[in-house]
Amino acid sequence: MAEFHMPARRRMLKSAGAMAALALSPRLFAADEAASPGANHSTNNGADITGRLARYMVASRDTALPDAVVLACKHRILDTFGAMVSGARMRPGTMAVNYVHGLGGEPQASVIGASFRTTAINAALANAMCAHSDETDDFEPVTKAHPGSSVVPAALALAEREGRSGQALIRAVTLGYDLSCRLLMALGPDLVRGTHRSAEGTASTFGALGAAASLAQLDELRTRYAISYSAQQVSGIWSWVKDKDHIEKAFDFAGMGARNGVTAVDMVQAGLTGVYDVLDGTNNLFIALSTSPKPEAMLDGLGSRFYVTETAIKTYSVGYPIQSPLDALLTLRKQYGLNPDNVRSIVVKIPTDAEGIVGESAMPDVNCQHLVALALVRGAVSFVDSHDVALMHDPRILAQRAKVTVTPDAALMDPSAPRGAIVEVTLTDGRKVSHFTKFPPGTKENPLNTEAVNAKARDLMAPVLGAAKADRLIERINGLETVEDIRELRPLFTV
Repeated sequence: MAEFHMPARRRMLKSAGAMAALALSPRLFAADEAASPGANHSTNNGADITGRLARYMVASRDTALPDAVVLACKHRILDTFGAMVSGARMRPGTMAVNYVHGLGGEPQASVIGASFRTTAINAALANAMCAHSDETDDFEPVTKAHPGSSVVPAALALAEREGRSGQALIRAVTLGYDLSCRLLMALGPDLVRGTHRSAEGTASTFGALGAAASLAQLDELRTRYAISYSAQQVSGIWSWVKDKDHIEKAFDFAGMGARNGVTAVDMVQAGLTGVYDVLDGTNNLFIALSTSPKPEAMLDGLGSRFYVTETAIKTYSVGYPIQSPLDALLTLRKQYGLNPDNVRSIVVKIPTDAEGIVGESAMPDVNCQHLVALALVRGAVSFVDSHDVALMHDPRILAQRAKVTVTPDAALMDPSAPRGAIVEVTLTDGRKVSHFTKFPPGTKENPLNTEAVNAKARDLMAPVLGAAKADRLIERINGLETVEDIRELRPLFTV
């Protein structure tokens, strides 16, 4: 068993105990109607989901997190910085940055990779679109949410404007992940998609709300109002799958939600009032968006289960359903010496709900057949190669792509491993080999360590910021809880 130094052990016990108290506190999760001047408002049979959530949100910003959660959160923050910085030089990101530059506004927060500041709302929008300019950001396999690309930009914008600490940022991001994923759990992710809505867009607004409300230090009443303003803005439809340029997709998955969450918080900070109990009673958010909602799932496990520890950090900068196929193919390639000359055919089996996402896409980073062929030819899938449209017309890649068949397999629709894949290869000598990747690297079941997250972030950021600045930014984020004011980091991610 690993040995604990006493100070570290005390911190662990203190933070774990505090979170356990927060999770179980009757004050937070009872319908304590005397706690607010809006006590005369009606709720859904005393459930008061809105109030219980608001009280947790207020208390969480002053409650220590377990050490393991802090580490996981820093990994996701760094991973999202890598996505933002690299995305700032991709077309969706540059277009978003140019757009908000033209809007002007009070210089409250920085824009990644740029030399100007703008309002917190505008900065959150631009930085979030940078974060999802490609397929680099993290992903929650059960809900299919992409929390980091909306939560971290919203948190960064508010932390800069308010001059908050690194510790406050960590707690805010953790809360944002919890709200992002729990909203979908309460609605039912499949039920959301069944109405042609985008689960990703639905989750992102509430994730950004959680982070922004924490850093704005809203009280319970204003938090209730901010929840309501966010509920009114929850949006997103499945049509994003038709976006061939990844520009609207960057808005749908990330920019829209980050903007919405920060807007909601800004409005109540400015004194605007709203609906007191939007998650309860008639016409509430859950029954508006789901045919079979489970409102208590919005609160289930708060303070003890942290979704920031459960998202998958992508090993490859490609659509998430392709992580497992690439891992399986590259495992077989190494094990059996596969190459274009000794492979006759490749069958890639993926979950049925992944086919419409990574099938015959015009974007190279979400085209499964293309990327499997690329991996066979080159033995790796780099960030540069996965985004190189010209490679989709390379005769060598096309020759191998013709050997690849991607087929949906209902047996892979496993709730405990929703993005597994099987790759079956037939060699020219008639042999057949296969590999099943149930959990690709970066999942909670197969996590990346700090060195691996650093390496990914360095690969993404160094070409934009320079190696020295990228290394310094990585170092500061690894020690984020010691940063007294997030504005200290500005020189490291701007130009």
